[in-house]
Amino acid sequence: MPRSEMAASIAVGLHPNVVGVLGEISHHPNGTMGLAMPLIAPDFINLAQPPSLDSCTRDIYSQETVLSLRELHGLAYGIAQAVTHLHACGVLHGDLYAHNMLYNADGYGLLGDFGAASFLPASDAEDADISKALQLIEVRAFGIFLGELLALCSDSAGEAAQGARSKLMVLQQRCTEADVFARPLFADVVHALNFHMDVASSIS
Repeated sequence: MPRSEMAASIAVGLHPNVVGVLGEISHHPNGTMGLAMPLIAPDFINLAQPPSLDSCTRDIYSQETVLSLRELHGLAYGIAQAVTHLHACGVLHGDLYAHNMLYNADGYGLLGDFGAASFLPASDAEDADISKALQLIEVRAFGIFLGELLALCSDSAGEAAQGARSKLMVLQQRCTEADVFARPLFADVVHALNFHMDVASSIS
């Protein structure tokens, strides 16, 4: 594991929606560097496979992957919370794609793979705009991910489902605004998803 990936993983620590670390391995007999990680429950599976030459920059989802609105909302909310935590720790994930996420049948999501992670600039006045812009680039990646989840969603009938989908589509559009600084920060994304939690949860 590269030292930069280890440093980012250690900085992030543990979070309910992150494949975190328990600690760094020391005094290995071969001098090998590594991290001790918690055991992930066996019911978690990869949400998608990495892009191919045909799909270009888009992940490849199994044809069997169909999400209910509740599962979609749980996944989006969990991953948004994970990235909010990363940014608060001064870490940029750098590879926010579904192939770096695990999920279970309840729609509970875990974000992993810090191979492309980097540290945000210091939060002094000179670097504040740069740090914010980098975070908002990651918001765009989340917006694209949210659009993919919406395409996988099976719930469309009924006034409640249509209303919830419409709200998620508005959020998705806000996250992918061409004007970088018009996008919401992840804390605002979490707030928006939390605000609509009751609506999504009421739909079976």
